[in-house]
Amino acid sequence: MRAIRFALAVLLGIAGSAFAQNFPTKQVTVIVPFSAGGSVDIVARTLGKRMSEAWRQPVVVVNRPGASGNIGAELVSRAAPDGYTLLCGSTALSISPSSYKKLSYDVFKDLAPISQLVATPNLLVVHPVMPAKSVRELVALAKAKPDLLTAASAGAGTSAHFSLELFKTMAGLKIRHIPYKGAAPSAIAVVSGEVDMALLPIVAVVPLVKAGKLRALGVTTLKRSPALPGIPTISEAGVKGYEAASWSAMLAPAGTPRSVINTVHAAIVDALGSAEVKSVLSRLGGAPIGSSPEEFARTLRAEIAKWQNVAKRAGIKPR
Repeated sequence: MRAIRFALAVLLGIAGSAFAQNFPTKQVTVIVPFSAGGSVDIVARTLGKRMSEAWRQPVVVVNRPGASGNIGAELVSRAAPDGYTLLCGSTALSISPSSYKKLSYDVFKDLAPISQLVATPNLLVVHPVMPAKSVRELVALAKAKPDLLTAASAGAGTSAHFSLELFKTMAGLKIRHIPYKGAAPSAIAVVSGEVDMALLPIVAVVPLVKAGKLRALGVTTLKRSPALPGIPTISEAGVKGYEAASWSAMLAPAGTPRSVINTVHAAIVDALGSAEVKSVLSRLGGAPIGSSPEEFARTLRAEIAKWQNVAKRAGIKPR
């Protein structure tokens, strides 16, 4: 029996290796579970162009938005495990288990991690007339006026929302959360004075900061952003240890041969090292990662646990 199992393992290994040597022989489709024009979409299209050039095969990005990215994730989870349908997912993969009572897919059982692509910060911004000119001053102001200050986000259950809740719990603040339908409407709400502050994707608010319509107080990552190098991190500016990055990552359907995973991973790492891709990521305020499948799997597990803890402490109930 052991001899039979060994023989089967050898045959499967040979088949997988041969498959990878020929992969890809046709179009590869990358599903982006968000609308065109957003940061995840830009990352997918930029990488897809480079991968297509390297493989000499079309890499087509298809947008399947809805349900905070879960519609696209489910689509890929049910695709053939051959590497020809990939998912360019986001932080939503780690937040959705805390935001939804029931998901139609299991991120670990139904999807195979390939690589975390890029991490970008959210930016804490306030209206210019706000008396707070730093994170410390904002924390002091919020503590002096519990439940009076308001903060916008790009929507309930988004990375910006959970970044805000983490900020509130770590700083011990009571700030009212006002969800909007997207980053642009929530940024406009701060500019107009409808709300006092917001934690939003940096790419969405940098133009408003540079135009003087918003005041930036801090970035949510542990390192400063190249998009606004003069703005401190929230951790160094007053809430020590605070970290909340938005990220993009590539995944495949579970069961995809490891040899194919390795082929896709190698193409991703090569693309992330190109000057063209680095330039695009820099404009998004992000830094390339290119982690291994194992590293990304560990990061994903840690992120899910982190956001579940934030949801519990903040009293966020799954939809």
